[in-house]
Amino acid sequence: MTTEELKERVNEEAKKFGLKEGKGNTSNAVVRSNITAESFDKGGAYFGYIRPEEDLTGPYHDVSFVVFPQKSGSCVIAITVGSSGFQRDYDLVSIPWLRRLYRKLMNPDRRSFLKNDFSNIESAIPELLETIENKDDLRDLKATIKRYDKFILAARIVDPDKDFHVISAWLAQYAKLRGWGTNQAQRAGQEKAIEYLLKKQQPVDIEGDINGLLKRKRFVVVQGAPGVGKTYNALKIAQNYTESHLIQFHAETSYADFVGGIRPDLSSQQLIYKACDGILVEAINAAERVKDSGERVLLIIDEINRANLPNVLGPVFFLFESHTGERNTMLQVGTRSVSRLPDNLDVIATMNTADRSLAVVDFALRRRFAWYTIRPQSISPREGEYFDEELFHKFCDIFERYASDEELNLQPGPSYFLTEEDDEKIMKERLIYELMPLIKEYLAEGLMQKAADSFSQLFYTEAGVYLFE
Repeated sequence: MTTEELKERVNEEAKKFGLKEGKGNTSNAVVRSNITAESFDKGGAYFGYIRPEEDLTGPYHDVSFVVFPQKSGSCVIAITVGSSGFQRDYDLVSIPWLRRLYRKLMNPDRRSFLKNDFSNIESAIPELLETIENKDDLRDLKATIKRYDKFILAARIVDPDKDFHVISAWLAQYAKLRGWGTNQAQRAGQEKAIEYLLKKQQPVDIEGDINGLLKRKRFVVVQGAPGVGKTYNALKIAQNYTESHLIQFHAETSYADFVGGIRPDLSSQQLIYKACDGILVEAINAAERVKDSGERVLLIIDEINRANLPNVLGPVFFLFESHTGERNTMLQVGTRSVSRLPDNLDVIATMNTADRSLAVVDFALRRRFAWYTIRPQSISPREGEYFDEELFHKFCDIFERYASDEELNLQPGPSYFLTEEDDEKIMKERLIYELMPLIKEYLAEGLMQKAADSFSQLFYTEAGVYLFE
């Protein structure tokens, strides 16, 4: 479609989402457009929407939705900052929320671009201009992108004829951000456009991802906040194995517990000590028994970072290597002498990312394991269970808005919102006696500080209690 046709179609879509253009109390956006022949020749062709407080012409401030078109063919859609910088939106871009909203709308390809720090308008996304320069079908955009590149926060190259739904979703997200929708139909239209694009993306298959890592690496750490389903998924995967062994690490877990050692024999009238194998050796023995039949054994180490790992693992640390090849060095492991773990023995370890007091995992161990992070997500409850999806998403929204990348590891998982029955009293008690102490602890440690007021309002609204006395 031509530039004029694209502009008209985008504007029609904007009106469906609640656009009221112009100046005055009833307007919610100023429509800017510069698609003259001169703008294409010299670079600078664009059209889009900015805050209603801005002038109709000239430089402007703050966050806008912009389309950088060509005379025909692909265009660049972008979230930008006006060349005059920030006036009202600095608080908006200083929290991770806006970046995360548009990160969800990205594709993992070379046609999507995202600035790491949205408050930074002093440097550009280098890959964006490089891609434009190297694509013959995008050469008409080179001068335009070069002119505005440092003000572009997020961008995506789109063919309007094939992927107009992408433009619609990006525009809908901006409309939602600015509160354009004043009636149910407009707000529903925004959500529909966003959801349509999200459904085009592949959903997260946690079990499939972990199984794939086990096939390639054999040793996997599954990490995440409490309640995200780390142990649940590990036990579910264990059902596919001939045999599985489970140990939960804690502060007192020792080498003797995991590998083997000398222990007193209490069954005898006399004090006798004998060699006893730990769970690792038991798993090795099980794997050796079924090796010839092609069957596999799984060892699950729950809460691996709760123990003193150098003391617990000792020299067996050497065995956690997934590469093939022969080894001549033998290692005494309990009552066995081995050079490597059996090829049919896989290991899943779980790790709590929210407990700040736990041991730090060193780089040598990190190299030997694949690391998979489970993020909190909605679940489908089993029969007889109830999942409070609305309340879960309220917590998700707060973390998405305010949490740093590291603080996302603190977000309570869906199990906190799962009960045996739809009982308002049970969920209220869960809020007061489980979730509120957890959030208080985070705040006391200096975490999630920008979210304090939002959490306070949430607990008061949902449970009638004050977060702060």
